[in-house]
Amino acid sequence: MAELERFEALILGSGQGGKLLAWHLAKLGRRTAVVERRWIGGSCPNIACLPSKNQIFSARVAHLVRNSAKFGLDTGPFKLDMAKVRQRKRDMVDGSIVSHLENYRTSGAELIMGTGRFVAPKVIDVDLNSGGSRLVSGDQVFIDVGTRAAIPEVPGLTSADPLTHIEALDLDQVPTHLIVLGGGYVGLELAQAYRRFGSAVTVIERATQLMGREDPDVSQDMQRILSEEGIRFLLDAQPIGMRGRSGQEVTLMLRSQSGNERIVGSHILVAAGRAPNTAAIGLEESGIELDDRGYIRVNDRLETTARGVWAIGECAGSPQFTHVSVDDSMIIRDNLAGGNRSTRDRLVPYCMFTDPELVRVGLSEREAEHLGIGVRVAKLPVSDILRTQATGESKGFLKALVSASDDRILGFTMIGTEADGLLAAMQMAILGKLPYPAIRDAIFAHPTMAEGLGLLFANVREGHA
Repeated sequence: MAELERFEALILGSGQGGKLLAWHLAKLGRRTAVVERRWIGGSCPNIACLPSKNQIFSARVAHLVRNSAKFGLDTGPFKLDMAKVRQRKRDMVDGSIVSHLENYRTSGAELIMGTGRFVAPKVIDVDLNSGGSRLVSGDQVFIDVGTRAAIPEVPGLTSADPLTHIEALDLDQVPTHLIVLGGGYVGLELAQAYRRFGSAVTVIERATQLMGREDPDVSQDMQRILSEEGIRFLLDAQPIGMRGRSGQEVTLMLRSQSGNERIVGSHILVAAGRAPNTAAIGLEESGIELDDRGYIRVNDRLETTARGVWAIGECAGSPQFTHVSVDDSMIIRDNLAGGNRSTRDRLVPYCMFTDPELVRVGLSEREAEHLGIGVRVAKLPVSDILRTQATGESKGFLKALVSASDDRILGFTMIGTEADGLLAAMQMAILGKLPYPAIRDAIFAHPTMAEGLGLLFANVREGHA
């Protein structure tokens, strides 16, 4: 067995939170190492967040060109070069890897490329990608191994070699007919992108609505918008079998209330949820417990059941967004320095990067009802915001929840262009505990999308319960 190497801080997995914590601790002079199986910098800059947004933007450009006549531009026929779309994404990823390696160099944190497994408390055996192994330990250990696409137990699905978001973002040809299993954030983002690239797209969802955590009016409006682009939706549909191979021809058998149906496509994309990467990494050898879903059990300080071991991001059951992983790392960082931060009551913004975007922060109507919190609900069509008369981007709506007992803003949801900017404004308003009249009566620049906030809160019913 290799000789044991000791580090003051040892991070398993180089996701967003883990690498930021590693660089921080190394800069403080602590001997720090990160063990990463494959992706330098984690999934976000390599295969998830940035690559998907890169291709979504290319798809938006294709959509605008295809509809340029509406804006008085006659472009004539155009041809999509999917290989160049992919290369644009790859160039971005390559540049990101270079910057990550530079951050490791300048911070002093050591990057160990290999597959790590706990063999004793705080001790990890690393099967190096370059051959051989290393045995490393940490005075403090941080686990940031993330999640992976879950593959539903449908007969024939695994042998069909389905796409996940990883492979779907690395195609050099446009699928003739893309079947998408799952009507959540990932499935809908990629469904729209490939529809805009030219694919026929069918989305299969087991539940009775898309995006099951969202309010019904949000789900219905997003489904209407995407249907208008030519995406077909089959809801409350149970996959019961699969034949063929993705990339050639696949046949998906479904059962629904209307009976059995067969869908024939060229490719199938699985976007039906995530599973934690916590199996087969020896957690039981280190006294680290999992919850009943397979995520690492942590308290509100992200401490695991093993002393001196923390978990970060998705593997700890945190909301599956990079910005949450970053906040996890900041909580741990500050607590290591004597702070007292926790994950309790933090305000997490949700974003889906379809076009138009879907954003949400604070309570939804469904959550308020579940918690027994009385609210006043205000809505505003995006088309009521004057800026959209100039841009033509008038799809969607804004919704705000205001407390029924006082004037606190409890939640904000928007489907619409430039929704990310309005999301940030509303997040700051909720964090600052602004009463809704402060926004209703504010002066917003004209003509901007932000004017919609004043109009929205002007629709709040006056008076308390």
